[in-house]
Amino acid sequence: MPAADATDEDEMATVPIPARRVVTTFDAASKHERIENKPLPVQATRRIITNAFGLWVRFSTRAVRRWGWYPNVEPYVGYGTEDYSRLICRTVYAPERAQSGALTRGIRGMLTVPAPHRQVRIAIDGNPLSTVQVGKSETYDRVDRTLERGSEYAISDSSGYLDLVAEHRLEPGVHRVSYQVARRKTVHANLFTVPSTARVGIISDVDDTIMITQAPTLWKAAYNLLLLNPKKKASVPGMSVLFTKLADLFPDAPFFYLSTSPWNVESSIRHFIEDHGFPEGPLLLRDLDPRPKTFVPTGPQHKLEFAEQLMADFPDMKFILIGDDGQKDPTTYATITRRYPGRVLAIAIRQLSPRESSPLSSVAGVTATQPVPVTDVPVFMGTTGSNLMKTMLPYLREHC
Repeated sequence: MPAADATDEDEMATVPIPARRVVTTFDAASKHERIENKPLPVQATRRIITNAFGLWVRFSTRAVRRWGWYPNVEPYVGYGTEDYSRLICRTVYAPERAQSGALTRGIRGMLTVPAPHRQVRIAIDGNPLSTVQVGKSETYDRVDRTLERGSEYAISDSSGYLDLVAEHRLEPGVHRVSYQVARRKTVHANLFTVPSTARVGIISDVDDTIMITQAPTLWKAAYNLLLLNPKKKASVPGMSVLFTKLADLFPDAPFFYLSTSPWNVESSIRHFIEDHGFPEGPLLLRDLDPRPKTFVPTGPQHKLEFAEQLMADFPDMKFILIGDDGQKDPTTYATITRRYPGRVLAIAIRQLSPRESSPLSSVAGVTATQPVPVTDVPVFMGTTGSNLMKTMLPYLREHC
């Protein structure tokens, strides 16, 4: 082990934090999406896609190994309460001098090669995690206590992801999590510990809600995601001001950024949030590896899954949902409201212009956007953050 790594280990405290692996949206499909519940033609198609993806991973893994690449950790922002934290990272192949979390164009991120089943040492504020993993959740095994084992490291799954719940006592605020794999220096990510007194949380979409991507237009969205210089990504006018006002109104409120963008471009979105003055918070993105679930979740399915996860993680919290009408946020948010009555305070929908929603919409006389969601929760519509502020903030001040 390199000297720098040994020094990092020596600095860790000796009292371990217990942690356990959990069945999450990374590797467990919802009941109606499991392959065994699908018609035979759908099952056959999914198996073809997953097998093809597996072949690509094997081929690309051999290639990068020949180039001298070896596993590295990409740490993601964690979140939790004073009693537990959800920690997420991914092990991927990278060149010797690669820097985790570096700002890169989307096309480079999309070519990331996972490094599965790698040992990762984790610590929170210098205190190491002692992990317990039971069974293999990605194959939907029942819990088998004979497989239970304790360890000073955790092992990433078949796509390189590692999702752990750590049990501890932490003060509210921002903490630091360190991750380390063999032959690499320790890397770090923030951990947002939400105080138990927080009663309001904000869940926001990213594409065309805070960052202009023109997602309804496929070729424009692909260019903005893959080829555009990350430093040139534009913010939706007034949205950072709206988010700052919400943070002032609810000082303890956590911000969760829920997007259908893949984890491969996490660093690009995270840098965008920091550079444009949005409140920091965890990113909850989508995995493009179809193998664990035998499918890639649709945008609405992905958002519903993570919304359900947050509802369960913070059972006493109510949420403000912010999205746009360019995809299916209105319908998705209405579904969340119906499934969790009393848990949603308000919905804010940013309205896309005809040019943003589709270049042909004005010519064809149709619109690609969705109508106002039908729900008992108040819905605020506006083309910019300033428009939304004028209507939503007075309501929240009066009713919250």
